Formats: sequence, structure tokens, C-alpha cells
Amino acid sequence: MVKRPDAYVSGAGLQAKTDSWLREIFATVHPRPHLVLKPRQCALLVIDAIRFFTDPSGAAWLPASETALPRIGRLIDCWRGFGGSVAFTRHCHRPDDDGGMLGRFWSSVISCSDPDSGLIFDPLPGETVIRKTTYDSFYGTGLEAVLRAGTISQVLITGVLTHLCCETTARSAFVRGFEVYAAVDAMASSSEELHLGSLLSMADGIGVMMDTAGILQICGVS
Repeated sequence: MVKRPDAYVSGAGLQAKTDSWLREIFATVHPRPHLVLKPRQCALLVIDAIRFFTDPSGAAWLPASETALPRIGRLIDCWRGFGGSVAFTRHCHRPDDDGGMLGRFWSSVISCSDPDSGLIFDPLPGETVIRKTTYDSFYGTGLEAVLRAGTISQVLITGVLTHLCCETTARSAFVRGFEVYAAVDAMASSSEELHLGSLLSMADGIGVMMDTAGILQICGVS
């Protein structure tokens, strides 16, 4: 039997969950105070916020995305407010794409012609939308070139799934020399175990974990 995604967090309980995740991270991982989020040098990456995962009618809906989406929306508004760099990724395959290992592993891929592959947020003119066909948002895409052209040195990870595309993208950004930050309450996975495990893994070796409230304070939004 295939295990259905867990509704491991609700809107009413998100702050308590967020606080518990950060406590565990801070109790486990050595702090890195020399790494400081600088929004004007940081690109906000919205990873795969597509209907396939984030709409209740989507084929692989993640219940936890219901709490992450409003946080992602607030971060998008914040970045747009000061003219920051916002990039969206859209995971889908065209007929001539090689599904590769992803297709073999899952025995299926998300078709770009499927309405479920559409973004849940509406990018503004000039904002970057990257189509990708594997977990890594940099692999085989123009994302790195876009960020380099904008003199970006940091990335802020949001979106889905925490332990797959978000973490893989974070690792790829790290090896490319970008400082990595992640909003723990603006990502979602299929279970709390996978979500927290991924947060701990990222915090241990590649990125700084933060909550949306703390990020908005840095942006000058309470």
C-alpha cells in the first residue's frame, strides 16, 4: 500500500511546529553567525509550487503545503516590495524529454500539458520561471546564469518537496558558491519525519535555517 502524505502541520499549529523544528536544529547543529541573510543580494527561489503538489485536487497533493503557501506568498510580496530577485521553478516534462533516472524511479513524470503542472503563484513580468526535469533546479537550466547576471550571492529556498527538490537545489547552490538559506515553514514535504530530517541535513552542512517571521523582520516587514 502506498502511504499517503501526512497532514503533519495545520495553520493553527504551524508556529509551534516551526519553533520546535528550530529548537531541534539549534540544539543539534553548530551555529554559523558569520552567515547573514542580505535580501538585496539574495534570490528568493520558489521551488515547484505547482498544482500537482499544492492544490487539493492535484495528483500528489501535499496537505502540509496549505500552511507553507501563505508564508511563501508573504516572502514573494516582501521581495517584490524592494525589487528583489524572485525565481520560480516548474517541474514538468515535454514529450521529447528523456525522463532519465527520475522517470525510471517513479515510473512516471509530470507532463507539461497537464494543468496540474501549472504554477500556483502568478509570476510578474520580468520574474524568472525555470522549467526543470529533475530534482536539481540548476541542472540543465539557465538558473545559475540568471543569478550571476543579477550579481546574486545568496539564495533563499522555499517550496516543495523539502527533502527532494528543495534540498537537492540547496546542495547544488552550495557547490556553486552561493550562500544558502531556507525558510523552514515555507517548505512542505510528505511527512514531518522527512521534512525535519531534511532541515537537519541542510543545517548541518549547507545552509542556514530560518523562519518566515525572522526573514520578514530582516526585510523590514513585521
